[in-house]
Amino acid sequence: MAEEAGRARLSDDYVRALARESGATEQQIRDIASLIGTDRSSILREARLLTRDQG
Repeated sequence: MAEEAGRARLSDDYVRALARESGATEQQIRDIASLIGTDRSSILREARLLTRDQG
């Protein structure tokens, strides 16, 4: 998971797993990671908050 041009780069498998676990879309996971970085628990927290607000 390297940074490319200041943007977090996550593997497709990692993004899919986070999306499945949180209920967010893969694009939402990528957007969250680009804002806050690649820390798994932080991404999941934000994704869960996002999906809770949408539902």
